[in-house]
Amino acid sequence: MKDKVNPEYLEKVKQLSSDEAERILSRMGGKLPKRFIKEKLSQEEALALQLEIEDEQLHEWREKVAKLREEDEKREKKKKD
Repeated sequence: MKDKVNPEYLEKVKQLSSDEAERILSRMGGKLPKRFIKEKLSQEEALALQLEIEDEQLHEWREKVAKLREEDEKREKKKKD
């Protein structure tokens, strides 16, 4: 897990409503909740790290979906030929 908080994500955290922040905190996984609860991270830092993790996961998911769609298109072309 990254220890340094990206300033770009800290700025995004500042724009969150308390409801949005609570929803993001509820999705934390791994060691992040423990670090937050033990006060090794501020709420803003924990939120920024979670946002960054979610952005990375979204990027990976999009790549996988694009690859699957590409494979499906190839299969469809083979069926037509």
